[in-house]
Amino acid sequence: MNYLLFVLAYLLGTIPSAFLAGKLKHIDVRKHGSGNMGATNSFRVLGPVWGIIVLVMDALKGGLAALICYQVFGPWGGIIGGILAMVGHSFNPFFGFKRTGKGAACGLGIIIFLIPKVTIVLIVVFVLVALISRYISLASITSAISVAISVFIFDVDLPYKVLAVVGATGIIILHQSNIKRLIKGTEAKFGKK
Repeated sequence: MNYLLFVLAYLLGTIPSAFLAGKLKHIDVRKHGSGNMGATNSFRVLGPVWGIIVLVMDALKGGLAALICYQVFGPWGGIIGGILAMVGHSFNPFFGFKRTGKGAACGLGIIIFLIPKVTIVLIVVFVLVALISRYISLASITSAISVAISVFIFDVDLPYKVLAVVGATGIIILHQSNIKRLIKGTEAKFGKK
């Protein structure tokens, strides 16, 4: 029966924070900006206040999914729960399994709850890259990579190394289109509609 918690973790990930926030403002975020149901597009389409709310909600659903499973099954359970939440967030069954988010905010919550010692590295790298480049996608990718490197520098337990590497790989894969636009110089900078 406890294994139903993994189903719960996945379902937590499917909560469409950006879509629900948009509905409150009578805006379908899927039809504006990048069309992505993530925190970055929420900032662009709904404004900074709602963007922050979506960021917090996405981080919370990832973190809570990981924490609930961790409490019952230990580190490996927390890892599985967190990854399931990221999958639910990025491939939402209620929206045809289309890429509804790219997992960065959800991943942030998982890191905060499970590997807090590398959280500061993630935040510093994200903020610096975002401020210097003004590319949120680049900041998300580099901060994910920084976490994958940090877990080996801090020498955390094996489950968290697996989480960091798998999570970073997933975020990079989901940002493929952004990477192509970055290379071409056509990626939208933060602050521009």
